[in-house]
Amino acid sequence: MSKMCEKLHLLFSARKSFQIPFNPSQISNNGIYIVFENGEQSHGTRRIVHVGTHTGNDQLRSRIRQHFLQENKDRSIFRKTIGSALLKRRNHPFLEQWELDLSTPKAREEQKGKLDIQQQVLVEKMVSEYMQKNFEFIVLEVEDKIARLDLESKIISTVSRCDECKPSAAWLGSSSPKEKIRESGLWLLSDLYKEQLDKGDFEKLKGYL
Repeated sequence: MSKMCEKLHLLFSARKSFQIPFNPSQISNNGIYIVFENGEQSHGTRRIVHVGTHTGNDQLRSRIRQHFLQENKDRSIFRKTIGSALLKRRNHPFLEQWELDLSTPKAREEQKGKLDIQQQVLVEKMVSEYMQKNFEFIVLEVEDKIARLDLESKIISTVSRCDECKPSAAWLGSSSPKEKIRESGLWLLSDLYKEQLDKGDFEKLKGYL
């Protein structure tokens, strides 16, 4: 497992990465994105800390903007987990409100008037600042939805199962209230420890690059 993960890291690290802000015209309409974080190393190169894709057609650029540019944690679990870790590290009392799921009109109506909107805005800006300063990503152009979802899941599982992919002592995710993030070393809550990539899958990935 560690060998396949090493091959993945070397393959992806050799790819041109995007920083934030990025030029949308340079990014494919459909694909998978692989995220690296400052200070995180594995297999002698940058450590993969997040993997994602999209379900809707031609939504890759939009999905990446939701993570890094649009200040709305209820449109991005990635943003939400970053904010939770930042707040937990500070023992900030707003964490309880930040963790609320306000993605539906019903939930927003139930919490109307109860939320500290000013604090919400401040945390969103803090999340954006951290993500834009510390993350960069590469993109694999994958047009087929089924192939995207399959490879995304297997990449995540391959990295999460690797014994050598460990976060640094200073990694922000170690402060996350989410056990899955602390244990896996990834900013992810799903597709961990499932079916990993095989040699055939790896050759497919090379083809997409």
